[in-house]
Amino acid sequence: MDYNKSRPNLFTLLVTITLALQACGGSDDSTGLPTDEIVNPPTSTPPQTTPTEPSLGDFVAFGPSEVVRIAEGESGFLADLDSGDRFGRDHDNAGDINGDGIDDLVVGARSDDDGATDAGAVYILFMNQDGTVKANQKISMVQGRFSDSLDEGDFFGYGVAGIGDYNGDTIPDIAVSAPAASIPAVYILHLNRDGTVKSMVKNGGIVAQGLSAIGDINEDGKIDLVAAQPSSVDGGSIQLLFFDENAEVIDDDIVTIGSNKGGFGDGLTANDSFGGRESALLGDLDNNGTQELAVGAFESDSGMGAIWVLSLDSDTYEVVDKLKIAPGLAGFDETIPLDSNPNGTAGGHFGHALVAAGDLNGDGVADLITGANQYGAGVGYVLYLNPDKSVKSYSRINEIEGGFDLSLASEERFSRSMSLVDTNREQGTITVNMGGGAGVTGAIYALRFQACDFSIEAENTFWSEGNTLFSNWDHGSQTVTDALNFEQCSVKAFEYNGTNITAKVEDGRCIIKDASAVLSISDEGSQAYRRQCL
Repeated sequence: MDYNKSRPNLFTLLVTITLALQACGGSDDSTGLPTDEIVNPPTSTPPQTTPTEPSLGDFVAFGPSEVVRIAEGESGFLADLDSGDRFGRDHDNAGDINGDGIDDLVVGARSDDDGATDAGAVYILFMNQDGTVKANQKISMVQGRFSDSLDEGDFFGYGVAGIGDYNGDTIPDIAVSAPAASIPAVYILHLNRDGTVKSMVKNGGIVAQGLSAIGDINEDGKIDLVAAQPSSVDGGSIQLLFFDENAEVIDDDIVTIGSNKGGFGDGLTANDSFGGRESALLGDLDNNGTQELAVGAFESDSGMGAIWVLSLDSDTYEVVDKLKIAPGLAGFDETIPLDSNPNGTAGGHFGHALVAAGDLNGDGVADLITGANQYGAGVGYVLYLNPDKSVKSYSRINEIEGGFDLSLASEERFSRSMSLVDTNREQGTITVNMGGGAGVTGAIYALRFQACDFSIEAENTFWSEGNTLFSNWDHGSQTVTDALNFEQCSVKAFEYNGTNITAKVEDGRCIIKDASAVLSISDEGSQAYRRQCL
């Protein structure tokens, strides 16, 4: 994973300038549409600027681009799945297994019935460059040269993770959990180029209802794992797992974090489900020498859900500081329902899955993607973070928001699992996978984010004329409906494919226009921006 934080850039300075604007007055837009505020046209106009061709170094913000749905019979995936297999229950970037230069996926199907009911299975998906599936290889008790025996209800594939090349044969390997077996285990599977199992190491006695590869935090050359244990006593826990040269867990190095364990202290209650299904290493957000690890607690607060951002000691990896993010806390000004769910639970389950996606808004701080998979058909959230671990702003991803044109079933449980699968930042793209399709065979939504530069125009300017694509500003009443901060406004520019943005920090106005708009002087302190993409 790419945990590199962007250096401070022009965009950061531009937002600072915008925050300082305090002018007031009135304006008008010659189209008569509800766009901006001036009563009389300005007597003079600022000099027009000519857009320059964007370069890769200019990209500072990522927003929605396109989506590919991977399910039985869709996007090249043919696997004869059965209803309830839970394909996509967990997934991860597995690296380039077949050597074609394109990273492949590992996907769990923990309720597959090969060999026994709910014994479980894993799929290796060999990918095309466009995000569709070229071919796949199933690994189960009867396929893929997996040599161990599984029993009914073992849920092999409940957690999966790409771990890089553990055995030095230049072929990436994977980790797979079977948390419900009589002896719970985490398997390290050394793979062949065709996705079958070359050899394996079974690490018994570890319960992992989710696995997360978090990078090499102890710097021993091997990717380390977090095993999620949300069903453990006292509200749930996680275990940091480190492996030796034989791919065996180093028992003495396991760090368990939970209620009054691993430095966490108090704050958890019974049934919080701390640990969630995935954890996300964010890097050193505040540059104080500690790494921040985000961990979900999806049944916290009666099922509404929460995320704990933990600062880990650089030597012991125990918690030295923590912050809870939940609806109404730490800047996350969101309302998530506490309704009863069809599966017998309650609440939206915010924080069920997490993925660290790096800096998405160009402010130099890594951001976090999560979701509330029991909120309606499921909602994804992009949390733009501050250095102090709190939420600066956020945007939603669902059927009507986020710009991905999703079509979800009523009980889809979209966002129940997540993984970062593509970080071609130099080429201006990031791809995040989100699981869905609960109750049927299962599905994965590959969401591609595109990078653009938001350049600032002259101070106290706005875009007039042209075509208005989106506006929350009511010209008649001089009021804003559903105020948006700049990050949220920039997402609207992506969604409506608008090039010209007028924003005002003080009241949250956001007006998106097409390229025919004309730059004009604002008497109210509005600020014009121009979006340019590769």
